[in-house]
Amino acid sequence: MSQLDNPFIRGYRSLHIARQLLITHADDYPPVWRSLHPVQAHLSEEQINQFPCVFDGYFAVITEGQQVPQSLEDQCRSMGIVRSVVYAISGQDFDGKPVHLGDFYLEEAARKVMSRLSFETGVYGRVWEISTAHITKASSCYLSELADIATPSGLLFEVFRFPYGSTLGVKLIATPWTDENLMHVDGITAEQLRWEYLSQGIPDDLVQILHLAGQADVRILIFDADAPELPDLPLMEV
Repeated sequence: MSQLDNPFIRGYRSLHIARQLLITHADDYPPVWRSLHPVQAHLSEEQINQFPCVFDGYFAVITEGQQVPQSLEDQCRSMGIVRSVVYAISGQDFDGKPVHLGDFYLEEAARKVMSRLSFETGVYGRVWEISTAHITKASSCYLSELADIATPSGLLFEVFRFPYGSTLGVKLIATPWTDENLMHVDGITAEQLRWEYLSQGIPDDLVQILHLAGQADVRILIFDADAPELPDLPLMEV
């Protein structure tokens, strides 16, 4: 199962805001989008919008009312006019591909939307309750045995019981279970952790669910017979 097929995945990675300029130029060419050159990052919208500029394939430089280094003018061979200034929210999907999420005319509006899209640790809940139909009887027995052990298991997860029922909870440790984070915490990759758990006799279906949840930065995973089934997550025969 790929990262994009992981049913626990929510949100995007590496969200950031970039100010973009919509520039018109020659009549027979479509408008282009460019970033403002870093030397002019301090300019306000009033100093940019509707002003003439020069640009290349990467950035634009406002020419009217500004002192532009000759080297930049020589580099930017195209001339145009800035017709609009927007704040673009971009990021990465969980396969690393860039994603453009939207444009806003006000930076404050873009920051508010980015804040709502960001699943930051300690701010958004990372607790999932899913049906026990997603794990086998062997996995349920394995979790029950771990929940009754008084000493730490040495694994990157802990199992606990809920009172007055058969519901079991799993607390995942050192999430997200990405290569970068696991190498920093334990000196192993996510795939090495998965194979280590399999070699220790943890049932395959349970390893797969914990692996997916850990990659998605889930902190608490609750297995309850009355909980809903999670779409796109396989069901196991009893």
